[in-house]
Amino acid sequence: MRGNLARPADTTATGHAYGGPVHPRPDELPEEVDVAVVGGGQSALALGYHLRRLERDRSRAGLRPLRVVLLDRREAPGGAWLDAWPHLRLFSPADHSSLPGRLMPAQPGEASPDAAHVADYLADYERRYGLAVRRPVTVLRVEEGDAGRLRLRTDAGDLTARSVVSATGTWDQPFVPALPGLGSFGGTRLHTHEYRGPEPFAGRAVLVVGGGNSGAQIAADLLGTAARVHWVTREPVRFLPDDVDGRVLFEVASQAVADRAAGRTPTTTVGSLGDVVVTPPVRAARDAGGLVAAPLPATFTPAGARWADGREEQLDAVVLATGFRPALHHLRGMPLTWSGSHPATTAPPGSPFAVASADDARLWFLGLGDWCGPASATLVGVGRPARDLAAALVARLDGSAPG
Repeated sequence: MRGNLARPADTTATGHAYGGPVHPRPDELPEEVDVAVVGGGQSALALGYHLRRLERDRSRAGLRPLRVVLLDRREAPGGAWLDAWPHLRLFSPADHSSLPGRLMPAQPGEASPDAAHVADYLADYERRYGLAVRRPVTVLRVEEGDAGRLRLRTDAGDLTARSVVSATGTWDQPFVPALPGLGSFGGTRLHTHEYRGPEPFAGRAVLVVGGGNSGAQIAADLLGTAARVHWVTREPVRFLPDDVDGRVLFEVASQAVADRAAGRTPTTTVGSLGDVVVTPPVRAARDAGGLVAAPLPATFTPAGARWADGREEQLDAVVLATGFRPALHHLRGMPLTWSGSHPATTAPPGSPFAVASADDARLWFLGLGDWCGPASATLVGVGRPARDLAAALVARLDGSAPG
């Protein structure tokens, strides 16, 4: 990506609203653990919560406590929410956007919380449950170890684990499609991954590519600051009904899971409802007539873009709101069967969520997309897959010889 947009301030000692500053804990890594969780965001924390709950039952049964560590590459709690643009909004109110065990408090004056509020909530959640997050630690690769264990190579040293859970999300793997002429464009080019707000685009002509929620929210965010905003999509945009928010989407996704588990074909799916959730900023921009999508240009040019009808636009910047892929580079050396951008997975007994590797019983996946649990990449949706993963993982470890 090109451009000289300002990056976020250093988060080494981020101030969090719920409990004062939270500093990184660069503790020395343990040499051996039972469970290594790669990631420190919402999915990793939900799993950590359920593993702690299971420890109570194991303790009453006289079993040795499992050694669990969460490895977060970031320097502060909050996951990818730390990098989101300030005006990003959740699709649901706070009390319907919570991890298991602790409701997210409402954000004063806001119907739907912003990214900073979510990051504060995650920091508070981590502190409240005393989850063992080590940061900053980047897992470089996972490989075969000795005695049936897996070895994790990190920038802070190596450790081995009996099981490894990838809860790395998708933020660190932005997807950039092949768009004709994009490489020749001479202006600023960036992805949602790098977008931090409208201020750097004041008085400029900006084209936003992407018909999903990020594309709509970024285009709405730019209106009133950029001189011109063009929103282009591959297919016509389908706004969800104004009264449909994340609560409805989660209910629909949950019912679809139940239907499939019972051998029924779901009557309604999330995709059938539309593409874009109408958050308050999106609604205001749409109703004012400023949020109207056009087809993709036929080609980008050094100075802008040209459409099939011959129309050309001079552009200063292109924002690619074109989605993400699972951030699983650390597993590329493992002998796994890949289905596109993710490994093949299967559901553990009694669960509808495909969180277990189909190739290696020591590997697990959480919160990376619908392929390992419908809505599992959301705050409210990750709880059930995390619960089932924790139960299946602990049952496997307790039934196998210690590594």
